[in-house]
Amino acid sequence: MISFSELGLAEPIVRALTEERHITPTPIQAEAIPHVLSGRDLIGIAQTGTGKTAAFALPILDRLARHPARPLPKTAKVLILSPTRELSGQIQENFTRFGRHLRLSVALAIGGVPMGRQIRALAPGVDVLVATPGRLMDLVENNALKLDQVSVFVLDEADQMLDMGFVHAIRAIVRRLPAKRHSLFFSATMPSAIAELAGSMLHNPVTVAVTPVAKTADKVEQRVMLVDKQSKPALLAELLAAEPIDRALVFTRTKHGADKVVRALEKAGLSAEAIHGNKSQNQRDRVLAAFRDGTVRTLVATDIAARGIDVTGVSHVFNFDLPNVAESYVHRIGRTARAGREGIAISFCDSEERAFLKAIERLIRMQLPLIDRRAQAQAAPAPLPADPQGRSEPARPARRPEGGRSNQPGRSRDGRAQDGRGHEGRESRPHDARKPKDGRASTRNESNSAGAKAGRSGEGRGAPRQQDVRGGGMAASASGADIGAVGFMRTAPARGGQPDARVRRPR
Repeated sequence: MISFSELGLAEPIVRALTEERHITPTPIQAEAIPHVLSGRDLIGIAQTGTGKTAAFALPILDRLARHPARPLPKTAKVLILSPTRELSGQIQENFTRFGRHLRLSVALAIGGVPMGRQIRALAPGVDVLVATPGRLMDLVENNALKLDQVSVFVLDEADQMLDMGFVHAIRAIVRRLPAKRHSLFFSATMPSAIAELAGSMLHNPVTVAVTPVAKTADKVEQRVMLVDKQSKPALLAELLAAEPIDRALVFTRTKHGADKVVRALEKAGLSAEAIHGNKSQNQRDRVLAAFRDGTVRTLVATDIAARGIDVTGVSHVFNFDLPNVAESYVHRIGRTARAGREGIAISFCDSEERAFLKAIERLIRMQLPLIDRRAQAQAAPAPLPADPQGRSEPARPARRPEGGRSNQPGRSRDGRAQDGRGHEGRESRPHDARKPKDGRASTRNESNSAGAKAGRSGEGRGAPRQQDVRGGGMAASASGADIGAVGFMRTAPARGGQPDARVRRPR
């Protein structure tokens, strides 16, 4: 295995690494550092926790050690952009630790704190400036910083920069940088949009990818739990109480969602803290420090804020909300199983997130094990009770209706028209066995009922239905609707019906 001393780094830097007990470089460091030392522009792709920060910090410190020069007022020799305050603070800390034997000035320019102190720190000029895009533009627009002396430009977590909408700010910053500079892009993932941005800002870059973009950490046990959306808080509380957890990191999609999860856990008797962009810098620093020392065991965070969380003791990662960007899943679960340890990643998936799950599985090229914790489906309705006589279908009539075949018009023995219910294969009941509900009499065809008594009751159950007329010429009853042989209406009911062609309408 190669050591840091064999990479050609300056002696003060190797001494600082030895004091920090860093002897052997990680794969991203071993491959990236020689290219950066040679002055090549570089795109570095590696998972979180693999040492990307040291991969660019160590060769930059070597460059500053070999070419010492006092910076001009209100300028910076090295500019490093990162998406979050926490990550910016960690980068500054790495430069301070590894450059402890070098006389360098390192400044931090982030939001959430008063800008006056940062303006005063930049006034004499600095060797290294670590900044977030928003605060950096504020300093430039207030004439507190000039970017024309930057010789090395680093864009860290470039994929997250685009997700946060910083692309326009980044382009505005790059336009203010000297055309001749050394540029480095580092990221946990490298979607096509980032590759396009890098191509427009870097000159003939070399790409170092120690891990495929779609590959998750090998020592992370992954599983997905299908759950109803409203049941997620209760399931999370159950798992936090049951799992042997050292530290747990819970990811939500929104800031409001993070606060809501914290309230739900507190209601269940579990302590938790949230970290996101709406928190002040002092609050974020306090919560992160408590998470590192174990005072807080459960930390709820958004993707943006989590970019600065570098804690080796995270045993569990919970995706309370599945990310809508599949690459973010790789980054999230990379927060566990760091420094060679093992970890567990549990993702909740409701019905609205199944598409996100499919995108994640396509990206990582593996099918995640599923555990169904959704509410049980309601019991199927009980079957209808069996016919008391054991018949599954209505009994067929024992005799034909009076008047002949059911599809032919007929009359009863007393000369009255047959019941309109007398469909094919059904038994016809005599009229005098029924009583009309509303007392209204059904009108008969005038020509065929001249000798009938006036007011004789016809069909008495609402609007009378006519038997099938496909085989005969019997007219529809005056208020009847045209009904087919199996009881379905063939034509829309019309008041008064359609008189038979053989019958004249009375004047």
